Amino acid sequence: MDNHHVVILGAGYAGMMCAVRLARRTRRLGVRITLVNPSELFVERLRLHQVAGGQTLPEHRVTDVLDGTGVTFVRGRATALDPDARRVTVDDGRELAYDTLVYALGSATDTARVPGVAEHAFVLDRPADLTARLDAIPAGGTLVVCGGGLTGIEAATEIAEGRPGLRVTLVTTRAPGAGMNARARTHLTRALDRLGVTVRIGQVAKVLPDAVELDGGELLQADACLWTAGVRVPPLAADAGVDADGNGRVVVDATLRSVSHPEIHAVGDAAAIRQAWGTIHGTCQSGIPTGAYTGDAIARRLRGRTVKPFRFGYFHQPLSLGRRDAVIQFTHADDSASRWCLTGRAAILYKESVSSSPLKLYALGKHVHINPQLSKGGRATRG
Repeated sequence: MDNHHVVILGAGYAGMMCAVRLARRTRRLGVRITLVNPSELFVERLRLHQVAGGQTLPEHRVTDVLDGTGVTFVRGRATALDPDARRVTVDDGRELAYDTLVYALGSATDTARVPGVAEHAFVLDRPADLTARLDAIPAGGTLVVCGGGLTGIEAATEIAEGRPGLRVTLVTTRAPGAGMNARARTHLTRALDRLGVTVRIGQVAKVLPDAVELDGGELLQADACLWTAGVRVPPLAADAGVDADGNGRVVVDATLRSVSHPEIHAVGDAAAIRQAWGTIHGTCQSGIPTGAYTGDAIARRLRGRTVKPFRFGYFHQPLSLGRRDAVIQFTHADDSASRWCLTGRAAILYKESVSSSPLKLYALGKHVHINPQLSKGGRATRG
């Protein structure tokens, strides 16, 4: 156990939670923990739509978040993984040997599936590029947001509110909020109307320099296009021969260990995690609990203790509609809508508490045991 080296790839919500949790759990075990991430800044992905809307948010350095944990931070991008030799290569040429690896590389917007997206569309992963473009668009110009999921809706409403002279069109394959209950969906529709967001139902066939082409050939003029439809995971693990699903996510067992390489744990968006009700889809809501669980699981195994299977159920879909409105759809374990929702001022406060909670969890988690999981799924995940 002495000098056991745990390398964590990725300092997103899940990777950071795992690092903080594991450090506290193994403080007296002589375990070394190294966290590898390309940026020295911790990215609050829950707030990227706010940055795209023109807001300036505080910066948080990874080293500041880790302060006091004893975790070593390596700034760099993992470029190669050798699971047989248990070694990771970083883009500066360094090689990191590990005894246990936590694969937490997350996901990024998929710009490869539709022609023209990579060349002509902006993504929230790089919000500064989008805001610079929006600043250059004169009043009356048009932004087309492609993707009617929660991310697309939050971005469209945030930008429409912050830039009232800009015409915002949201292109989606089905009505916004289609998975919500009637009351939540009605509130969402009214918010889109109030903010002047035009909704177009259709499938994007191509993104052009100055337009978005729909499947039927219709062109939507666009001074800028924001793409939020679909995500992809890094191919690092799959390229190294680690068992992965069709989307490149590491296939894990009930305790979130790779089915082909048990010394590799996968968390967050980069893991294909099955529950009795189905496969978890990547969100902060699910990512942080996987990181906390894995930190605990590694510590328990190092002490020779058994590990119970991971159980998770969704609890809510928090959706901001600009800075002055929000809707919270409460859900069943499988993320389907329940009959309960929250709107108005209470929803705004609720959403802000959700967006700000990760950094608070990390700070508290250095000193005390905290449970970041809102639901284990109840009967939907038992057995």
